[in-house]
Amino acid sequence: QVQLVESGGGLVQSGGSLRLSCAASGSIFSINAMGWFRQAPGKQRELVAAITVGGMTNYADSVKGRFTISRDNAKNTQYLQMNSLKPEDTAVYYCNAIVLVQATDPGTLYWGQGTQVTVSL
Repeated sequence: QVQLVESGGGLVQSGGSLRLSCAASGSIFSINAMGWFRQAPGKQRELVAAITVGGMTNYADSVKGRFTISRDNAKNTQYLQMNSLKPEDTAVYYCNAIVLVQATDPGTLYWGQGTQVTVSL
């Protein structure tokens, strides 16, 4: 079994920063793409940022220039550095990852449990 565990959420004032972490554990051969999504109350879950195993990144327009996704392949961990936070960034943030448990595995998408980020005025 594979688990993704997020940490780093919390309450921050507008303009502040937070760093989210997402550690994968279990029977892992390798991890392909990793990413962060968020879901605000009454809204659909949306992509925030994604990163390939080679380090190529993709961001939602709303966070470009403020958020940075990164990963440490040796630790099976990804990070989301969030700067210049705005009240509209308030949401539950979920990480995901495409995990291979063996070399011939096509990969399975796993999700973390979510961590709350609240940005106050």
